[in-house]
Amino acid sequence: MRHYIGVVHQEGDSAFGIHFPDVPGCFSAADALDDLLPNASEALALHLEDEPLPEARSLDAVRTDAEVARDLEAGAFLLAVPFFRLSGRTAKANITMDAGLLAAIDQTAKERGLTRSAFLADLARREITG
Repeated sequence: MRHYIGVVHQEGDSAFGIHFPDVPGCFSAADALDDLLPNASEALALHLEDEPLPEARSLDAVRTDAEVARDLEAGAFLLAVPFFRLSGRTAKANITMDAGLLAAIDQTAKERGLTRSAFLADLARREITG
């Protein structure tokens, strides 16, 4: 899985903002730090939809970028944001788990109006993107 390094800014009580030096024009924000990673991952997916993927530099390479170094000196910090491109097609998978856990998954999915597959896919997506 590819990761892009984001530069996170926050001034005072404002929202957290993030931009990606390797993906010009892509940015996101969140009021709470816990929401920043999933928001940023979604912003990358939307920004790069149907686009060729830009090279993702390493953490060290981004850190030594002159503009990023100035941002870091001003109080910004770096965040590795996972990127994966949804293909738009489904694939069948066979998984094994405890029968009691599977029953709980099925019950929870039903209560939320989801299929087992949709429920598990949503959980996996949220776990991967934070």
